[in-house]
Amino acid sequence: MRRIAIINQKGGVGKTTTTANLGAALAIQGRRVVLVDMDAQANLSCSLGVEAKSGSPTSYTVLTSGTKVGKALRDTTVPRLRILPANLDLSGAELELAAAMGREFILRDALREWVELERARHGRAPADYVLFDCPPSLGLLSINALAAAGEVIVTMQTEFLALQGMSKLVEVVQLLKKRLNPELVITGIVPCLYDSRLRLAREVLAEIRTYFKGQVFPHPVRANVKLAEAPSFGQTVFEYAPDSKGADDYMRLAREVIAREERDEDLRGLPAFDESARLAPKVVPAPRKPPPRPPSRKPAVDQTVAPAAQPASAAVSAPAIKPTLAPPSSAPPARSASATVAPAHAAPARKAVVPLAPLRTEPAPTRTEPAPTRTELSPTRTEPAPKVRAPEPAKPVAPKPLSAPTPPRSAPPTQRSAPPAPHKDTQSARESPKTRSTHHSLRGQVEVLRADEVPPLPPDAFEILSILPSDP
Repeated sequence: MRRIAIINQKGGVGKTTTTANLGAALAIQGRRVVLVDMDAQANLSCSLGVEAKSGSPTSYTVLTSGTKVGKALRDTTVPRLRILPANLDLSGAELELAAAMGREFILRDALREWVELERARHGRAPADYVLFDCPPSLGLLSINALAAAGEVIVTMQTEFLALQGMSKLVEVVQLLKKRLNPELVITGIVPCLYDSRLRLAREVLAEIRTYFKGQVFPHPVRANVKLAEAPSFGQTVFEYAPDSKGADDYMRLAREVIAREERDEDLRGLPAFDESARLAPKVVPAPRKPPPRPPSRKPAVDQTVAPAAQPASAAVSAPAIKPTLAPPSSAPPARSASATVAPAHAAPARKAVVPLAPLRTEPAPTRTEPAPTRTELSPTRTEPAPKVRAPEPAKPVAPKPLSAPTPPRSAPPTQRSAPPAPHKDTQSARESPKTRSTHHSLRGQVEVLRADEVPPLPPDAFEILSILPSDP
């Protein structure tokens, strides 16, 4: 029985895809294959359509509770292919086994017990191949798989970062071979997600073959969308797309693995690789066609009564609306009955669409009035403008001699020398009778202000007084 661990510490490089499809290819070639899901994400179980609920027999219970491997195995849709499923409970296995004695060999001991029990019952090993799907890390779960396996297949992506981690992975495998499993050997390296159109992919593949001579499988697994679509249906690529490039690449990989069966004594009697072996396609019954529908029993609509249900816009025929010339003295034709009388069940006519009367054919009367002149179109005022009389020039008036007014006897002596405040508009000052009074003197009419109404003197008041004529 060959035990192969498919490993890489980097995620997304095709470990789960290779485990599922390589196992299916070996099963198609007549080998009995068991897949062991050691990843807590349970992607391998999901890819084969197997769902393991919490508490059911899984790889977690085999490691922590001592469940027998034979009781935890489940069948798949591919003949001769079984799986030891996993679920999310496996994520806590490393913490639970941290203090356990011999925690690196728990899976190896469980497999040995299962093989010895089956040999005692049937006289041969319970399986021809056991493939371990390792998680993307070098933790306790990966070490258990490497300790229980005898061979290692490394999957890697043809990129620079994947190439950089290959040297470290080889060192880890060599260390485990010295300390835990002396039988452990690297069977080969499988380049996955290979795109021959990319120059980088070709260069990385050439570097791998140069550095690891004789350990790289000759046919890389090409990038194929069918390989990514098959897990969503819970099928392998041989069930989902048996004619795809992915199915062809994994069948070639299975041929390379089968070619090395001579190392195991139990597998020497198995038949050689069969090129024509293919998975029998599932026969899916064609869906039944629905019975033909019976003819409709609804009465046919009589097309002869259609004009009655038509709107009034369709009732007027083309000749009725065509204008015709007639003499002015002729009477207008009568209205059409179809346009004026509508049946009771007819649709209401649109108001702005159908004219109720035919077009008028009378010529428009000619105007005999003379054409309006420009002055009539834009009339203007013809009345003479009012004459404006020019103002007569004012007669010159001889200025009267200025004389200081005689202050009243009741005024204080200081008011005698105070002249009246100058006013710009004497006319407006004379129009305010409330604040001013007029006194008549012997020399003439002189405007005199009261003492309490005199405004404050301006700064040039003394200059004004000096101009005034002296009192005779």
